[in-house]
Amino acid sequence: MANIKSQIKRNRTNELARERNKAAKSALRTASKKVRLAVEAKDLAAAEKNLVEAFRLIDKSVSDGVQHKNTASRQKGELQRLVNSLK
Repeated sequence: MANIKSQIKRNRTNELARERNKAAKSALRTASKKVRLAVEAKDLAAAEKNLVEAFRLIDKSVSDGVQHKNTASRQKGELQRLVNSLK
């Protein structure tokens, strides 16, 4: 346990950020899963609709510092390839 006041505050801030990042990652995984399920069901309309939402969350996670831009780019490419496989 920290004894220094600034470190106690920093620990509190880190915990809040960790919870925020955890929620963002969870939402991102859910959005990606919806795209994959729509592709498995061969539903192009639903897949494209869910793809837009997933892209929005991926871009937001990068701007919020939750994940690296190269990771986001890779994820977007994988999802786009899946949706393109239905066309």
